[in-house]
Amino acid sequence: MSFFRLDRVAAFGVVAVVIAILPAFLPSYGSFELTYVAAYAIAILGLIILTGKNGQISLGHGAFIAIGGYAVAILATHAGVPYWIGIPAAGIISGLVGIAIGIVALRLEGVYLALATFALAVSVPSLLKRFSGLTGGVGGISLTPIAAPAGVPIDAERWFYYVAWAIAGVLFILTALLLEGRLGRSLRALRDNEIAAISFGVNPHFYKTLAFAWSAAYAGIAGALIAIATAFVSPDSYGFNLSITVLVGAVLGGLESLWGAVLGGLVVEFLPLWAQRINEAAPSVVYGVALVAVMLLMPGGLAGGILRLFRRTRPEASAPGATTHADSSVVAVPVQPVE
Repeated sequence: MSFFRLDRVAAFGVVAVVIAILPAFLPSYGSFELTYVAAYAIAILGLIILTGKNGQISLGHGAFIAIGGYAVAILATHAGVPYWIGIPAAGIISGLVGIAIGIVALRLEGVYLALATFALAVSVPSLLKRFSGLTGGVGGISLTPIAAPAGVPIDAERWFYYVAWAIAGVLFILTALLLEGRLGRSLRALRDNEIAAISFGVNPHFYKTLAFAWSAAYAGIAGALIAIATAFVSPDSYGFNLSITVLVGAVLGGLESLWGAVLGGLVVEFLPLWAQRINEAAPSVVYGVALVAVMLLMPGGLAGGILRLFRRTRPEASAPGATTHADSSVVAVPVQPVE
């Protein structure tokens, strides 16, 4: 598989090493912030699968994050389920809800699908407030703070940092492997030309529903990680703005590349903080200008822009006589002389 190309393996190894040693140079709060980056990267990875690879638009992924967060919180507080079981359980529960939404989404496309998922994002926080006996109502649920295992010589923030990024790494590799195979080709075929994909035997009902469930499961895992890191969940934490924030992170990071999930996670976590520091009076203006600038300069997102810059600076790309990818696809056709 092309996933195992040397350059991809090397890039993944470099990122893994940086993530492993980074807490040694950061305060505990810095590790805490990067834990959120890992969680957002997982949620954005789900959107890359759904929107970038399958072409389905979702404005409601904040609802799946809420379902995952409340799933781990309810299991921990009402049933005493440990976090290491609650995290995958949150992904499964969100995935099952994603299947239900995916079945409904089969009848909708484009703006209609976006409006349907928008309704999901708006309604879930209100539903969480109604069942106060289970969800804690407006007051939410407080969780037991995470603690490092006995004998591990690091604090709780750094321990959970490694847990979150280990989960993100496993999901990243799993996603790359699956998208390289028949599953990924089927999703992309439906995105590019559904009629042609169906003529080649691709079942749109199965693959579109699977994409929604897959993406929702990742959002649920992200929600569980955020809930555990915060040690608190409440309906007001999962408003519609969360869905827009995750979608913005996916678009700015890059919907065509899995690396866009990591870059999008960094954008979601740190861009609002940087905007606040630049202009405390109007941080939203700075935030908006930064978004517009990125989209104008890098239409394919940060990942696409970085990839294009890397290709331009490669020696073989700038060498005289080097052919581009487009040139290499041209086939010379001999022309017969006219007698």
